[in-house]
Amino acid sequence: MIEMYHVHMSYGPDSPALTDITLRIEKAEFVFITGPSGAGKTSLLRLAFLAEPCQAGQMLLFGKNVARVKRREIPLLRRRIGVVFQDFKLIPTMTVRENVGLVCDVMGIGGRERRQRINEALRMVGLEHKAGSFPLKLSGGEQQRAAIARAIVNDPPILLADEPTGNLDPELSRAIYRLLSEINARGVTVVVATHDIDWVRRTRKRIIEIDRGRVISGGMPDA
Repeated sequence: MIEMYHVHMSYGPDSPALTDITLRIEKAEFVFITGPSGAGKTSLLRLAFLAEPCQAGQMLLFGKNVARVKRREIPLLRRRIGVVFQDFKLIPTMTVRENVGLVCDVMGIGGRERRQRINEALRMVGLEHKAGSFPLKLSGGEQQRAAIARAIVNDPPILLADEPTGNLDPELSRAIYRLLSEINARGVTVVVATHDIDWVRRTRKRIIEIDRGRVISGGMPDA
């Protein structure tokens, strides 16, 4: 689903972010990306989401060489990737239902199908009873679940989560990890960037460890 071979990425000539990254994430895998603050976890997810270009190397998404994909096709690829952010990025003036429905609006999904997709996403994260609430009326855990509902409403085959429990207490963090595991059990490839290494090791999922923009271990499925 996601393949990178000797990939380099930078934010400028004097700001290298990722160096010689080689990794492969298979279909329906649940993979953690770990490393200290500033190691390059967020940069790696931004690269996978096509929010940043790579300066060298080769990257494949869904078997397609990204370098050969026409510019107009990139938004179509990105629609197949759900993204969850640490700070939720919910629009405070819109209800939970309206926030989740934004993705449907972008994709041109309306009417009955839109309602069904939103209802199913909210049911999946246990927020049906909060559909009419505004984000600031929700707890941190509920806001994160709303963000996850928005990320999965279009049924993407890949879900990327950047420090999804960074603002939550340990109990709520475990609940979010359980939810992500349930999503993964439906066949979705889940990639989570986190610094919570102690918890990650207890999950027995594959860990890709990076430091200073380089993969230290776990880059390949059989590593």
